Amino acid sequence: MELTQLRTLRTVAETLNFTQAAQRLGLTQPAVSHQMKALEAELGEPLFLRVKRGVLLSEAGQLALQHARRILDDADELRLRLSGAGGRLSGRVRAAAATQAFVHLFARLFEQFMKAHPGVDLSFRTTVSTEQTLADIQNGAADVGFVALPVYSPALEVVELFEDEMFLVVSPRHPLAARRSVPAAELEGQRLILFERGTSIRRATDTFFQEVGVTPALALESNDTYFVKLMVQRGLGISLLPSWAVRDEVAAGTLARLPITGHRLRRTVSMITLGRFPGSATRVFAEFMVGHRAQLQEVAKGHARSTGGARGKK
Repeated sequence: MELTQLRTLRTVAETLNFTQAAQRLGLTQPAVSHQMKALEAELGEPLFLRVKRGVLLSEAGQLALQHARRILDDADELRLRLSGAGGRLSGRVRAAAATQAFVHLFARLFEQFMKAHPGVDLSFRTTVSTEQTLADIQNGAADVGFVALPVYSPALEVVELFEDEMFLVVSPRHPLAARRSVPAAELEGQRLILFERGTSIRRATDTFFQEVGVTPALALESNDTYFVKLMVQRGLGISLLPSWAVRDEVAAGTLARLPITGHRLRRTVSMITLGRFPGSATRVFAEFMVGHRAQLQEVAKGHARSTGGARGKK
């Protein structure tokens, strides 16, 4: 078994296509196929399931990938130490969530982590749903996920990071804006601007309206947080959003935030990683985020300025 084979395994697992993996690695497609066949022969198990448009990892392939990542991370660290780099952490961390707005909540911490570990390539991407985030962690397409739903899986490590609360958000010109709170019954028939199905905010919104027996009128759906807020500002509807997502607009007077009488729409946001053999960069990043839970909680409650302040997508 060679490190070259393990790097090729990792790349094929990321692309799920031998030809694309070969292009990324600067190899020919037959060379990639040969390496994977040799690795399968040595391990005595098929690592891939051949499908029409490429390949999928078999159960043995998923286990081999976990070990391959750990071995490659350790090899990179050893190489750095021997080259006199002082053991500087290297590697990559691919974070994912179905709510792009999280990147603005995390932006300051991400910046701190990257400054502390310049050798780590940290990226963040949006998935189509919370289920896809979980699947990406399990199949190796992402290293760290952020979700606001309960997760029960023996294969995943789940760590609660913070709790946030959702509020009714309206235009300052909306008739409800002058109220201190709004009874749920008064939302009947209101035009609602929602996130698309599959996201945690949409699930929380749908669950709330089902529990209180209220049926608002659907006005718009969007996966873009900035668009949702803009449509609310222009009076095209109302929405339910986490407090931290509208902190700047409320402070500027361009949106009004209201509690719903007798209800606290709280969510717990957790970080998920594979429970076994996380890479060194992923392990250090997860420890960093856990170590800053108090800071995240303060930001989520609106006790600190937005971590980044940029416009974002949901």
